[in-house]
Amino acid sequence: MSAPSGSGGAVRLRVRRRRGLSRGSPRSSRGALSTPWLYLAPALVVLGGLLVYPVYQLGLISFLEYTQAQVSGGEPTTFQGFGNYAELFGDAQFWRVLVATVVFAAGCVVSTLAVGCALAVLLTRVRAVPRLVLMLAALGAWATPAVTGSTVWLLLFDPDFGPVNRVLGLGDHSWTYGRYSAFALVLLEVVWCSFPFVMVTVYAGIRAVPGEVLEAAALDGASQWRIWRSVLAPMLRPILVVVTIQSVIWDFKVFTQIYVMTNGGGIAGQNLVLNVYAYQKAFASSQYSLGSAIGVVMLLILLAVTLVHLRLLRRQGEEL
Repeated sequence: MSAPSGSGGAVRLRVRRRRGLSRGSPRSSRGALSTPWLYLAPALVVLGGLLVYPVYQLGLISFLEYTQAQVSGGEPTTFQGFGNYAELFGDAQFWRVLVATVVFAAGCVVSTLAVGCALAVLLTRVRAVPRLVLMLAALGAWATPAVTGSTVWLLLFDPDFGPVNRVLGLGDHSWTYGRYSAFALVLLEVVWCSFPFVMVTVYAGIRAVPGEVLEAAALDGASQWRIWRSVLAPMLRPILVVVTIQSVIWDFKVFTQIYVMTNGGGIAGQNLVLNVYAYQKAFASSQYSLGSAIGVVMLLILLAVTLVHLRLLRRQGEEL
């Protein structure tokens, strides 16, 4: 058999080189995979110091007997195993607080999404000046510290000097005395300081929807509610999932508003949520181990919500 001609050998050589470049050597592949981790390393170190170590200490204390006696060094710490969790799960008040927290957080999330989405649609219907005023007002509510906002809302609904009771003709009605009225008042404040995030995010998503789609729906005779339900909501589903999960995480761990507006959880603890309940156990009763156990339970619940969030995002990415 004759040897391959020079031109044919050169062509085959170029083909082999191209295949080698397209496949890539193992060394170059490892380098490409390690490069992103080098950029992420400083942030991972900071997050490890700020998050991993405190979470480790939280879990460790939840398995120990850690009260004021151990803090002051009067008695040594002893390993309790799951004893603190057994005591916590055997406490009827813990389950009442957990149910109240879930219901309160659900009410906050639904109300925040409803107000934020409605105002986002409104922003697309008004002119430039009213839109600017509404955006500035919403950002002002968003930027207000939680303690300041809670104090202002207490003054607005004050039974003696608040303007709300005077306008509604309620006299000296105390909104923070009853359990449900106090929760409703806190819910209004939480929605007031949370809806700007939903409004701005959904508004940005609506602006990205092609105008031809909305115009076609309007020409077909669809109402504004039908356009939102059948056109905008399906197209904004990834954004709505993100803002919903974020709202769930934020509203589930509400502390400042409840603590300030109900004076530490209301009369006889009627307005307790898990964060305030953990604070009372750890710092008011010096039962740091029980407070840490409540913190671990909250962490696991929010971790489950986050995993559901990531799974939904991955599924939507595969669909797209």
